[in-house]
Amino acid sequence: MGEAALDIVVVDDDDIVPELVANALAPCAGSYRVLAAEDGAAGLELLRERRASGPRRPHLVLLDLNMPRMNGMEFLDALRADPLLRGTVVFVLSTSDTELDRARAYDRQVAGYLVKSRQGPQLRELAGLVDAYRKAVLFPG
Repeated sequence: MGEAALDIVVVDDDDIVPELVANALAPCAGSYRVLAAEDGAAGLELLRERRASGPRRPHLVLLDLNMPRMNGMEFLDALRADPLLRGTVVFVLSTSDTELDRARAYDRQVAGYLVKSRQGPQLRELAGLVDAYRKAVLFPG
């Protein structure tokens, strides 16, 4: 179906996470571009800049919840309030496994919630999920 290249924005204050995501996706057959933002404010800025530069926007955001300056929930509130960005697909990728955080995230229309283990995110499963998403979904432009 989709088979297009997939642009992914990783919003996480741990600068190794975008690199881990890119490395996990490397064996997949598809084409991926991983962009990084160190917190929610930087993530919103990046999304707005990309939206202003043309119709193509990131197809997927991987979002941590616990970050300085602007946390994940604040990011989601701002994202959903922005008419140009509110349709952005977001998966939470966080160390938080609390029912409250999951409920609050889903109330903000996230597409999924993945929990990082102490050893890091379950990257093989994440890569499989992202690759299946890319193959199954039709993207604009």
